[in-house]
Amino acid sequence: MKPALEAFAARLGLALLRALPLDRASAVAGFMARLAGPRLGVHRVAERNLRRALPDLDDAAVARTLKGMWDNLGRTVGELAHLDELLPGRIEIVGAEHIEALRDDGMPGIAVAMHYGNWELPPLVMRHFGMKTLSVYRAANNPAVDAMIQELRDVAGQDYAPKGSRAARDLLGALRAGGHVGLLVDQKQNNGISVPFFGREAMTAPAAAELALRFDCPVVALRVERLGGARFRFTAEAPFRLDSTGDKTADLAAGMRRIHTIFERWITERPDHWFWVHRRWPD
Repeated sequence: MKPALEAFAARLGLALLRALPLDRASAVAGFMARLAGPRLGVHRVAERNLRRALPDLDDAAVARTLKGMWDNLGRTVGELAHLDELLPGRIEIVGAEHIEALRDDGMPGIAVAMHYGNWELPPLVMRHFGMKTLSVYRAANNPAVDAMIQELRDVAGQDYAPKGSRAARDLLGALRAGGHVGLLVDQKQNNGISVPFFGREAMTAPAAAELALRFDCPVVALRVERLGGARFRFTAEAPFRLDSTGDKTADLAAGMRRIHTIFERWITERPDHWFWVHRRWPD
């Protein structure tokens, strides 16, 4: 599809979702994703990843999980058009004391999350707690589409930086100023470090551990669970610090293993919440 046509289609789709009530937009987008997702080539990638990571799931459980994954993805897109309607009232918050501690400790801090549940919501919740955060994201290939997505995210009142050299500079600047940053760290990075993830080595971006060790600052893991439709539970786990032994290579690996152990627990509890289509492990 040509970029201009792609941008037009995206703008039309988002306008239609915005015209619908929140619950209807979420349901319609979920239905469309459940319909289209299994017909895409990446569905096979998702099924292979799921069977390898959670081999005890039977065929029926695998089918339910993948159906739920596509539904969750579609709903996340539908809800992006209605971010301004989700707080207050739609998000139950667990671990508020951990966010408040991160906000009030006078130190920089790092929030880590993954493509799980509705991953667009953590910046919105941080604003609810009066925190300014810088989140790093992967820009859409089409600049016009990317600009549309950023317009929708503006309601969170937070800062965003696309992955790359600019993001690296902005992250360092924010942490040097005592600010807070948010990172989605569950995707593959070929030039990263190898970290065990569900018993298999996975190339992993080490930025979260690098920054936490460099600034000796706390890390808090955030997840958003879908409770049904467009209602959610946001959970902040207790902040933790990474151990620094002086062996940078070992410390980075240990730090990312600690984060991924948390992710493994979340995924095992709600496997339909994670976006399994990432080529997270070598084939």
